[in-house]
Amino acid sequence: MADTQSSQISSSQGLADGQNSAKDSKFTVKELVYWRDPKKSGVVFGVSMLMLLSLAAFSVISVISYILLALLCVTISFRIYKSVVQAVQKSNDGHPFKSFMDKDVSVPPETFRKHVDTCLTYVNRALKQMSRLFLVEDLVDSLKLAVAMWLLTYVGAVFNGITLLILADILIFTMPLVYEKNKTQIDHYVDIARTQINTTMAKLQEKLPASMKRVKTE
Repeated sequence: MADTQSSQISSSQGLADGQNSAKDSKFTVKELVYWRDPKKSGVVFGVSMLMLLSLAAFSVISVISYILLALLCVTISFRIYKSVVQAVQKSNDGHPFKSFMDKDVSVPPETFRKHVDTCLTYVNRALKQMSRLFLVEDLVDSLKLAVAMWLLTYVGAVFNGITLLILADILIFTMPLVYEKNKTQIDHYVDIARTQINTTMAKLQEKLPASMKRVKTE
């Protein structure tokens, strides 16, 4: 009975820790893209750009191998250095990475299941949306997708995947801050563009045959 209660308590604690860490990660990402802490945002932006530029010049396997090799060189060198210092000073400080080795890096089953369920919800939603678009449940929405894919063929002819990721990285770390500083003006122009698009779509919807018009589900 006591073992059951203790396992339930540890499971609930693991789930709570997973939820808190998820909230903290979301909050941290928001802080990073809004440059609340310029030093942290600059480091993350610089590292991400360095990674993407490395991938643009080398293969994925080479980049991963170089990163792991550099990390191993640092840890091994530090381990040897501390061993030499301890031998010279005749101290017994123990392993230099003991504090990190004692930390529990395992993922709680509840946290894993929670994230899997969340991902499954998004996957099912995407599959349902794709089925609706490709089976032409709504002709207007399917035409929107066709136009978007046609435009992307031109984007793909100019940029490769890594270049698009580099541009996305730059936009992620610049656009939120620009929007925050010019929110009123941007919202005004976005509302104008949205109104024009909705008006155009409404006119197109009226010209379609009755059998092809959008069916509103109750």
